[in-house]
Amino acid sequence: MEKDKILEIKNLHVHYITEDETVKAVNGVNLSLKQGESLGLVGETGAGKSTTALAIMQLVPYPPGIITQGEIIFQGKNLIYNTEKENQQMRGNGISMIFQDPMTSLNPIMTIGEQLLEVVMTHKKLNKEEGKKLVLDLLKVVGVKEDRYNDYPHQFSGGMKQRVVITMALLCNPQLLIADEPTTALDVTIQAQVLKIISDLQSKYNMAMILITHDLGVVAETCDHVAIMYAGEIMEKGTVKEVYTNAKHPYTRGLFESIPKLDEDSEKLIPIPGSAPNSADLPTGCPFHPRCKYKQDICAELAPTVKGKEHQYKCHFSLFENGEGN
Repeated sequence: MEKDKILEIKNLHVHYITEDETVKAVNGVNLSLKQGESLGLVGETGAGKSTTALAIMQLVPYPPGIITQGEIIFQGKNLIYNTEKENQQMRGNGISMIFQDPMTSLNPIMTIGEQLLEVVMTHKKLNKEEGKKLVLDLLKVVGVKEDRYNDYPHQFSGGMKQRVVITMALLCNPQLLIADEPTTALDVTIQAQVLKIISDLQSKYNMAMILITHDLGVVAETCDHVAIMYAGEIMEKGTVKEVYTNAKHPYTRGLFESIPKLDEDSEKLIPIPGSAPNSADLPTGCPFHPRCKYKQDICAELAPTVKGKEHQYKCHFSLFENGEGN
């Protein structure tokens, strides 16, 4: 592992195994992140984004979930071999996560202050007074007033709950923040505010960040790098500028084509045909081939290898290298 890399994921496979079927949620993911960098992880529902995040946090529910293969190296240590005590110490201090639904992340019968103070007392050697001051200071940073300290979660709006969850994730100054669709349940105005808070705090504390989202626009605003995920695999990854201006995989192109364009007077969007595959019954060859308008016989028979160095993609053909395929 290179010295400046804080996280490196190598050939990660995560399966959910039941008596009836094996769901192959993550299939050979490779990712790396340097200190202070931000990565957008984009893909349709069921692509394996959240499972990848849970694997990094060592929170894949077992049973039925199990990491069958691969390495997750954080600060030079493979987390897969951690004891539960080591995992508890790593969460919060090393890696923190903002979960999708803030309501399920908060205890409805404890005040906001009690829950945040509990996090501080668990991970930091502070007395109660020092802990409370730290909590109040960070709540102020995210825009929650001091007099809300003794309120309960049900007294907060969706946007305010999300600010509390962000506070919880950042209380111990983590080196890596995973934000799993942090704005899904929020309206557009509040979304922008919450994303700005996360982005500003990431810069302020020089954290590495993985932002999981469906929204390519959000990634363009907040991330340095982007990885496009489909059927548990990374189909394309690179800098945001390179991938957005020179997308090479047909799936990435399809995602961009399905976005409404303000400068074009078109009556219909161009969707990607079909739907994402069942992870318990993945197609042979390239997992995207059943939906790909450029597919050829080899696509159904053989899985493509990774092409490129800094800007990587998985496709048998270089359709977009010289403008063809457009």
